[in-house]
Amino acid sequence: MYEQVGGDLFFTRLVDAFYDGVVADKTLRPMYPDDLADSRRHLTQFLIQYWGGPRTYQAERGHPRLRLRHARFAITSEVRDAWLRAMNGALDAVGVDLTPAQREELSAYFDMAARQLRNV
Repeated sequence: MYEQVGGDLFFTRLVDAFYDGVVADKTLRPMYPDDLADSRRHLTQFLIQYWGGPRTYQAERGHPRLRLRHARFAITSEVRDAWLRAMNGALDAVGVDLTPAQREELSAYFDMAARQLRNV
């Protein structure tokens, strides 16, 4: 998938659009630090690695351990839904050249991940 969608550039644009949504969302924004630079970088690297790109995330941060890394946050259904809205909005914003199958695969992953991280 990494190569098919355009490599780093696609995932950087996706994450930038996602964080534009986070900044505008009253539910999500308080959950993030004031400076989003590290959050953006970590998510970009994670998605690049997950979808078949360079393993920079693993080299710098170790195993993703998504549930453990997010355990300190109260991820309710409301938070999960807000996160999915922001991510799907980002897909809408930058995914104009995705095939329907690529869009579905990305969307299905984000839905699964968001559901698994819900902890309240």
